[in-house]
Amino acid sequence: MRKFEDFGLSKTLEKSILNMGFTNPTPVQEQSIPVALEGRDILGSAQTGTGKTAAFLIPLIQKLMREEITAALVLTPTRELAKQVLDVTDGLLFGQNAINTACLIGGEQITKQLKQLKRRPRIVVGTPGRINDHLERKSLKLNNLKYLVLDETDRMLDMGFGVQIDRILKHVPKVRQTLMFSATLPEQIVKLSTKYLTTPERISIGKTNVVATNIDNEIIKIKKEDKYQLLLEQIEKRVGTVLIFVKTKHATVKMAKKLSHDHFRSEPLNGNLRQSKRDTVMKKFREKKFRIMVATDIAARGLDVPHIEHVINYDLPQLAEDHIHRLGRTGRANAVGSAVTFVSTKELDKWNEIERMLDPSIQRTNNKNKLPISSKKNKFFKKNKSRSKLLKTKDDNHKVKYKSSFYNKKKKTSDSRFERVKNKKKTFSKLKKSFSGHPSELKKFSKRGHPDESNYKKSSFYKKKKRTDISKFNKDDETAVSFFKKKRTSKYRFNKEIDTKRNSFRKKPVRQKMLFKSGPKKKRYGKPSRSN
Repeated sequence: MRKFEDFGLSKTLEKSILNMGFTNPTPVQEQSIPVALEGRDILGSAQTGTGKTAAFLIPLIQKLMREEITAALVLTPTRELAKQVLDVTDGLLFGQNAINTACLIGGEQITKQLKQLKRRPRIVVGTPGRINDHLERKSLKLNNLKYLVLDETDRMLDMGFGVQIDRILKHVPKVRQTLMFSATLPEQIVKLSTKYLTTPERISIGKTNVVATNIDNEIIKIKKEDKYQLLLEQIEKRVGTVLIFVKTKHATVKMAKKLSHDHFRSEPLNGNLRQSKRDTVMKKFREKKFRIMVATDIAARGLDVPHIEHVINYDLPQLAEDHIHRLGRTGRANAVGSAVTFVSTKELDKWNEIERMLDPSIQRTNNKNKLPISSKKNKFFKKNKSRSKLLKTKDDNHKVKYKSSFYNKKKKTSDSRFERVKNKKKTFSKLKKSFSGHPSELKKFSKRGHPDESNYKKSSFYKKKKRTDISKFNKDDETAVSFFKKKRTSKYRFNKEIDTKRNSFRKKPVRQKMLFKSGPKKKRYGKPSRSN
């Protein structure tokens, strides 16, 4: 196994590495540092907590120490990760005043960042949005840039950041060295990376889409209503710091208040908080001033807090890859950690996606168990045997056809159209001779086509009955009006005075109440009278 001394680093850098507590390089560092020192592009992937930040910072600092003018740019998806990367760079540059650094992130005052840029920093760490702001202001110039790093590449090449990175690259020289690192690299991201890399060296350590073996992972399927009660039980069982992931920003604040009410001191961390508040929350959490932190997915990537012992997924993430990043907040640097994931009935589809990502063989087994369409149809027909039975009939070509007995019966009972008209005429001629009534009623009967006169009499009887029912409601206008007036007067207390012009009642007492609710009496029209 190699040591940091074998890479040919400067003595000052070796001392700072030892001061930070790095004794031996991790597998990612062992493979990526020599390739980066040679000047080649890298597309690297390794599990969470394996030292990817130092894997690209150590060769960058070594190269910048040898050169005088060149600069480096490190892009991160979140502010917390940018500050963390800057802390590591400051630790590696301990005692070296030749290389200045700058942190350009959103939520901070631009005046403070402009002061940093006036010192001509050679290592700039920031988020894409704020770096674009400085490029538009022309306060940041990237003419001397030689090294570009994209940390958490899968998130950086998403739809949101992809456009901003393209805008940044317009100000960057084409001849440069690009390094990309992430814990998860889907196939789509690998294809997109070819746009930014030139003949890269692919470095992959272990399986990326797998939870680390040193993390005890537990999955609990539960109803949504019982989640919070189970959360309290899990917190009581466990000893040490806990990081709880929820879905929304509002849920972090709500959950933190609930837990503090139940005597569990906790603080929220989300994108809606001010940068100063976010910094204080992270600082207190690192110093162990409170035990539980409730956060959204902004804390899922790159956050390195060694004393996090437990991760609880209260809500499942929107992206399946974020599940691995969440669990990677515990068990850092080969330490032992534990994780719990709550899966409600509404989140089963998301959980199936996560399972397929963790184990692609699950998808194949599911495809085998799926029934073909023809078998599904046969199942449907078997259920509906009572409605229609399948009968086999052979044609001249001896092809088997399926016909339902229901349709066969219908064909037997129904005659042709010509015979039906003929029978109708016969019945009508018979009825015409024996019919004793008005000829207009006979025409109505001919349109309806009743088989005999008795049925016609029945229908006329029912029709008359309906007419008598309707006639009950056709009362005189006077009685209806009188009935309405009685009902209205009994329900509401109206004045008995009647306005002869409009024939309507006045609600005098009601109007008085509405006009004179409180205070001295006022006139109905005009300004109120002044008291002498």
